[in-house]
Amino acid sequence: MSEWWTYTLADIKSFSLQTYYRLFELYNAAIWPAQIVGIGAGLAIWALPGPRRHTWRGRAIAAILAGCWLWVAIAFHAHRYATLTWSARYYAWGFGLEAALLLWTGVLRGRLVFERRPAGLAIFLFALVVQPLIGLLLGRTWRQVEIFGVAPDPTAIATLGLLLLATGRVRWELMVVPLFWCALSGATLLSMKAPDAWIPLVAALLVVSLVAWRTLARRRDRTPRRDNTRGLSVPH
Repeated sequence: MSEWWTYTLADIKSFSLQTYYRLFELYNAAIWPAQIVGIGAGLAIWALPGPRRHTWRGRAIAAILAGCWLWVAIAFHAHRYATLTWSARYYAWGFGLEAALLLWTGVLRGRLVFERRPAGLAIFLFALVVQPLIGLLLGRTWRQVEIFGVAPDPTAIATLGLLLLATGRVRWELMVVPLFWCALSGATLLSMKAPDAWIPLVAALLVVSLVAWRTLARRRDRTPRRDNTRGLSVPH
């Protein structure tokens, strides 16, 4: 038996890129018109972030996101992707876990408050509008594109963008599953030499970089600095 470290992404691949695209074609045909509902949910989320005092907005966004993650867990991973790979059952549990975390943190406890920030909104709108168009430009047909709310990649990327809009501390517990999926999906697409493999990988790296910068900025603001004229330490 070969040593595990000798395996590459090509060894992990169990299906072709054409089969993967065909999976989405059959899936999109089976769930139509759920794609319209997914886009409508995304537009509703885009319109909701507002003043902090309106906590119902955060609960509504979290509830919509949780519904999207649960849909993808059951309709896509458990019922469709599982026909290609046995590991899809674990992906379904992961997406179900993210749905549960969003419900617990954002809906039941009301701990998610969103405000409009350019970077987070840009990532969210990219997943909602631009990502399907890139798929078309790179060779997919309309029937094979991935849509927010019903497909895993745009749902994960859009969620990461929205979590960048959350006020307060960084919600790492809500980012773990979307980041893990982006890395896993990117690796899978790379193994099939997919032209859009860069999308989830770049999105994950960008979000991690933005979170790191935000964390460092918050720490810097909290660090006292010395006033040289009086010899006193004062906050920024």
